[in-house]
Amino acid sequence: MIIFAIFFLYPTIKVVMLSFTNAPLIGDGDWVGFDNYAKLLTDRLFRTSLWNNLYFVVLTVIPTTVIALLIALAVGQLRGRMQALVLTLFFLPYILPVSVVTLIWSWMLDFQFGILQPLIAAVAGRPVAVFRDPNWVMPMIALVTVWWTNGFNVLLFIAGLRNIPQDLYEAAALDGATPWQRFRRITWPLLWPVTTLVLTLQLILQLKLFDQVYLLSAGGPFNQSYVVLLQMYREAFQLNNGGYASAVAMVLFAIIVILSVLQFQLLKIRGRR
Repeated sequence: MIIFAIFFLYPTIKVVMLSFTNAPLIGDGDWVGFDNYAKLLTDRLFRTSLWNNLYFVVLTVIPTTVIALLIALAVGQLRGRMQALVLTLFFLPYILPVSVVTLIWSWMLDFQFGILQPLIAAVAGRPVAVFRDPNWVMPMIALVTVWWTNGFNVLLFIAGLRNIPQDLYEAAALDGATPWQRFRRITWPLLWPVTTLVLTLQLILQLKLFDQVYLLSAGGPFNQSYVVLLQMYREAFQLNNGGYASAVAMVLFAIIVILSVLQFQLLKIRGRR
C-alpha cells in the first residue's frame, strides 16, 4: 500500500490538481479552474491529434485482432517442436524494444535503399518516403505497430484455443460438421471472451500511441501523425506548460476509460447473445 500510494496514487492526484493550474513542469502555479479544459475545446492541434488517435485505432485494433486470430488458428494446427518454433517466431518482435523496431522498419522503408521500396513502387507507381508523406505515414506506422505487438495477441488466442475441449470437435465431426461449421458453432463462441479481452487491450494500447510516432515521424508531416501524447510531451517538456499538459493527459485518460469500458460492455452483451 505504501508503494502504491507513493508511486501511483500520489502522482495521479498531482496530475489532476495540476490540470486546474497554470503551473510549469516543475514548481507551483496559480489556480485557473477549468481554463485549461476550455482552451482544449478551441485548440486546433488538440483536435487534430485526437482525430489522428481515433484514425490509428481504426487502422490497428480490428485488423490486428483478426490477423492474430488467423495466425493462432494456423499455429494451432501444428504440433510439437514445429508449433513451438513458429509461435516463438511470431512472438519474437513483441520482446524487442521500440527503438529497435523503429530502426528496423526505417531501414526497410528507407526512400533510397529500403528493401520494401520496390513493393511500394509497385503499388504507388513510384518510390515513396512513407514517413514524410501525409497519406502514407499513419498506415505505415499502423503496419509497424501490428507487426510489433501482434505476438502477444497470438499468445492469448492460442491459450483460448487450448481451453476449448476437444470432445466438442470430435462430436461435431461425427455429426458431419464442416470445418467452417465447427469454427462458427464451437471455436468462435467459446473464443469470444478472449476476443473481447484482446480488443479491449488493443483499444487502450493504441489510444496511448506515442513511441512509434515520436521515433518514426515526430508527428509530421503537416501534423498528419500528431497524436495526443505527443502534444502532452510537447506542452510539458518543450513548452514548460505543466498545467496544460496535465489537462491533456486527463482528457486522454477519460477517453480511454469511457471507450474501453463501453466497448467491453458491448462485447460482453454480444457474447451473451
